[in-house]
Amino acid sequence: MYHPFSVAETIKTAWNIFKKNFVTIIVYSAISFFLLSILALLIQFLIPSEEFIGEMLVSMLLIFVQAYTTLGLYKLIFTVIDSEYYEFEYKQVLPTFKMVVSYIAVVFILAFVLTNSRIIVDKLDAYPNIQLAAISIAIILGLFLLLRIMFFNTFIVDDRSGPLESLKQSFQLTKGYFFKVLIILIIILVLIALPAKLAQTYPVISIAILFTYPFVNIILAVTYRKLVYSHKDVDDDIAETY
Repeated sequence: MYHPFSVAETIKTAWNIFKKNFVTIIVYSAISFFLLSILALLIQFLIPSEEFIGEMLVSMLLIFVQAYTTLGLYKLIFTVIDSEYYEFEYKQVLPTFKMVVSYIAVVFILAFVLTNSRIIVDKLDAYPNIQLAAISIAIILGLFLLLRIMFFNTFIVDDRSGPLESLKQSFQLTKGYFFKVLIILIIILVLIALPAKLAQTYPVISIAILFTYPFVNIILAVTYRKLVYSHKDVDDDIAETY
């Protein structure tokens, strides 16, 4: 039976996947967080801040490691979903070099758009009213863009898409589901922002990010799969499995 896309069912499915694979996912997230933290500390102490070339190389290394761990988490999520009835090997959760390059390419594309948008807005300092209007438009367009391209990483991992192809596919995937995907995005932002805000007053709450970060990515992965099923008008395998 065909299952239309449902926000409530998506969150429920994501939660069931998280509970069923809790140890595997949390261990991966903890290791990734530990590696990134150690790398950041080593860089802070070993690389002088005044060395521009050194900082650039370090920044690229951090971006590469962050991309690798992020895509690895998505590989793990899709693997535990698809390997419900059989054991999977460790190498199945390792992202390919092409995936990492595609992810980084999208990051640089978005950074380029964001940087140039800010430059344009800054040039309007002499016209405060116009600048305010430009900022408002930029925020609205930015949120719209974020909503439409939020699945590019799932296409890179699950469909082995290139950078531009993944962005195009994400736009197509969210077509006709704007408000439902908006609700998903709001839920994700709350799950990320709330612990981060509370951690400013109660630092121990920062540990919660180890749980909320993988969970929001599971929500994204499940939303992606369910939207794919809805567009293809086929049976919802995830809903049946979990």
